Amino acid sequence: MSTATATEVGVPQNLRGGALAEFEEVYRSNVGLVAAYFARRCREPHAVADLTSETIVRAAGSFGAFDPRRGSARAWLFGIAAHVWARYCADVAESRDAIGRLAGHRALESSEIDELAAKIDAQEAGRKLLERCSMLSANERAAIELVDLAELTPKEAAAALGVPRGVLRMRLSRARARLRKEHHIDE
Repeated sequence: MSTATATEVGVPQNLRGGALAEFEEVYRSNVGLVAAYFARRCREPHAVADLTSETIVRAAGSFGAFDPRRGSARAWLFGIAAHVWARYCADVAESRDAIGRLAGHRALESSEIDELAAKIDAQEAGRKLLERCSMLSANERAAIELVDLAELTPKEAAAALGVPRGVLRMRLSRARARLRKEHHIDE
C-alpha cells in the first residue's frame, strides 16, 4: 500500500492539477494512519486494505467539499474512516456478504498482504487498549482512540467527531481517569 499512488487506488477523474496534487499529499501523509485505524479493528489483511481504499476513494470523491477552515485534512479523513467502519459493521451485522460488496477492489499481492499483516500485528497494543476501553462509553472510546492511538490533536479529533473541542477534552479527561483507576485496581 505504501508504494501505491492515490491515482492507483481509484481517485476520481474530476481531480485535476492542483487539486490532484493536494489530494495526493493528503493521501501520502495519512494512508498509513488510516490503515492502522482499521488494523486495530480488523485482523484480516484484505479487509484492512479494502476499508482503507474505500476511505481514500470516498475522500477523493468529496475532496472538493473539504474546507480546511473547519479542521485538518487528517481529522476530515478520520471522520470518513469512521463512517466507512460503521457501514462495514452494519453490513456484517446484517449478514451481508462483505466480500461481494468489496469485490471491485484490486487483488492484493503477497508482499502487500505481508505488509498489512505486519501492520495488523503492530496494532496489537492498540487493540488491547481498545479492549480496556470497552467499559467506556462509545464517545469516550472514540476520543481515546483518535488522540492516543491515531495521534490526532484534540482539535483534530473534535473535528473528526463533529463535537466542540471542550466536549472532546472533557471526554478524553474522563476516559483517561477511568482507565487509570481501572489500571490501579488491577495491579
